[in-house]
Amino acid sequence: MPSCHLVAHRGRSPTTNPEELITMQTPTDPHQATAMRTEPAPGQPRKPTMLDQAGGTKGLVYSALPAVVFVIANNAKGLRAAIVCAVAVAVAIAVERLARKESLQPALGGLFGVAIAAGISWYTGSARDYFLIGIWTSLAGAIVFLASVLARWPLAGVLWNAATGKGNAWRQDARSRLYYDIATLTLTAIFAARFIVQQWLYDADDVDSLGFAKIAMGYPLLAVGLLVLAWAARASDKRLKTLGLVPAQRG
Repeated sequence: MPSCHLVAHRGRSPTTNPEELITMQTPTDPHQATAMRTEPAPGQPRKPTMLDQAGGTKGLVYSALPAVVFVIANNAKGLRAAIVCAVAVAVAIAVERLARKESLQPALGGLFGVAIAAGISWYTGSARDYFLIGIWTSLAGAIVFLASVLARWPLAGVLWNAATGKGNAWRQDARSRLYYDIATLTLTAIFAARFIVQQWLYDADDVDSLGFAKIAMGYPLLAVGLLVLAWAARASDKRLKTLGLVPAQRG
């Protein structure tokens, strides 16, 4: 932290000229200056990113493990062994995350999703049905996101501005709505592509390819959609500040 020195001048009151009484000593070390600029204020923790909320890079890997184990075990030992192994891996991941005091949402959410998928597959006696809930969830996502654009409430904009606490100022500007329309339609296309490809593989009863498609069309495609959303949010914020619809941040 920079230090302040009071310089007393003979014959003058210490309060007559504050500019002459206070001398600021600036840091000469560039590393110190960088730390001063980037260090967050006390009591203001860094806001978690979307990647943090998903459990970080390790969380992305963990999310793919049950499906990988299911496909391998199904080929090696059959459906029942695949179900048991997938659920066991999901439980182990949840326990490990809880032991490390990580976020409960990705830990329990992943376990719940695997348990539902395994339950459906167990009930029907078909390995391909392990992926059924994900296939229909993709269709539902595509329909909802497309409907939001048609209703002039693009869901990407609604969710992003609600999560960041920026309100609905973006809806007053047609170009900002267009930006979020593009982001929402991108996510619509991602959900639709997941449904079309995985439904085709489901009809072909190709369990191995279903497992690969679930992983390859999961977070990698979602990352593309989030990049488009980030572009839309940045472009909208810049335009809203130019129009005076939101206050510009002061440096």
